[in-house]
Amino acid sequence: MKIEQAYKECKNCLEKLEVCDPAFETMCIFEQEFSLNRSGIIVHGDDEFSENNLQKLKEILEQRAKKEPLQYILGSWNFCGFDFFVGEGVLIPRDDTEVVLNLCLEFLENCKSKKTIDLCAGSGAISVALNKLADADVTSVELSDKAFAYLEKNTAYNKADIKMIKGDIFKCYKNFDDNLFDLIVSNPPYIKSDDIKTLQYEVQKEPTIALDGGTDGFDFYRAIIKDWSKKLKKGGALAFELGEEQAEYVAELMENEGFVSIKTALDLSGIKRAIIGIRS
Repeated sequence: MKIEQAYKECKNCLEKLEVCDPAFETMCIFEQEFSLNRSGIIVHGDDEFSENNLQKLKEILEQRAKKEPLQYILGSWNFCGFDFFVGEGVLIPRDDTEVVLNLCLEFLENCKSKKTIDLCAGSGAISVALNKLADADVTSVELSDKAFAYLEKNTAYNKADIKMIKGDIFKCYKNFDDNLFDLIVSNPPYIKSDDIKTLQYEVQKEPTIALDGGTDGFDFYRAIIKDWSKKLKKGGALAFELGEEQAEYVAELMENEGFVSIKTALDLSGIKRAIIGIRS
């Protein structure tokens, strides 16, 4: 089989599986697994696609037919120019998280020490990006054993300088001094417990511990704002990724705790996806 034909058959198969974006997924598969980008497929379209590659492609499509997330199948995913190993037990880095990352980068531009803590760090996407792009002094906190293993692996792979702590953010705030950090950032679980079962099937394959934000979706926001705010220096910032229609209530929680200059940022769909505020 020719490379161009293999590409077309992969795309057709994904269309039949009714995945969200068959062309995008096909391109990701060919780039990551076979080192063939769009121009490579055009230039080498008449070259033979080896039997080994055909077998590998078949295995990928069989896994995808079982609704396994593409990112888990490929084993890694790119976030902000950095590659992160992902698999069962860790939340997949998403473009939406760039919204809160950009708020953090903007804030850290004017900080000298840039002492930062990333709560519910997961794969380490935010932690690594802040360390590499802003030269931030980052501490990462993650509770899950599986996610923590990925955090360690991704930190090493990207040669990031990060202090990693396996801990429960509902408890381990007691281990940190007050007025310690310039920035606290978190992409916490924020899906309502009863909504988990309604999510896209692939998303349900991701760890519930990284999705479930409690009955109303705000458990982690309330706890972090209440227990961690004093860990910020005066003038330090607290930043969150947000779920849909959560900005107003989270802003209210932050205001009640004394945060000022609160602002939100939109994702590409026009949803208020991130929030940041300054401790007064």
